[in-house]
Amino acid sequence: MVSRMTYPADPRVDAFIDALPDWQRAICREVRDLVHAADPAVAETIKRTSQPYFVLQGNICALLAARDHVNVFLYDGGITADPEGIITAGHGNKTARTVSIRQGETINAPALTAMFREIIANNRAGGWRKLKGSG
Repeated sequence: MVSRMTYPADPRVDAFIDALPDWQRAICREVRDLVHAADPAVAETIKRTSQPYFVLQGNICALLAARDHVNVFLYDGGITADPEGIITAGHGNKTARTVSIRQGETINAPALTAMFREIIANNRAGGWRKLKGSG
C-alpha cells in the first residue's frame, strides 16, 4: 500500500504535473513528495510563468520537463555536498546544479532528500550567497 504525503499543494503545480506524460508525471510527483518530506514548511509555487518551484526561505529546487528527461534544478550555489554523485549537470554553475532523471531510472531518494535538507538548512542560515561570502 502506497501512502501519499499530504501537504498544501499549489493547483498550478498540479496542472503542470498533470499535463505531463505518465513517466514524467511519476518522477515529478516523487520529487515533489521528497522535497515536502525534507521539511513540512516547504511551499510550492510557479515562477518564470510555468515552472514549479519549491521554496523555504529561498529557492530549494525547480522542475523542468524536457523531451526525454526531467530536470530537478537545485538552488544551492554549488555548495551542497553530493557524496552519491547524483548531480548530472551544472557542476561549475554558480547558482544551480541539475539532477536529470530519465524514463525508467530510479530516483536516489535518500541522496536527493539529504541535498534538499542541506539546501533548506543553508537557506535558513541566510542562503548560499551569504554562506559563500558573495552577497
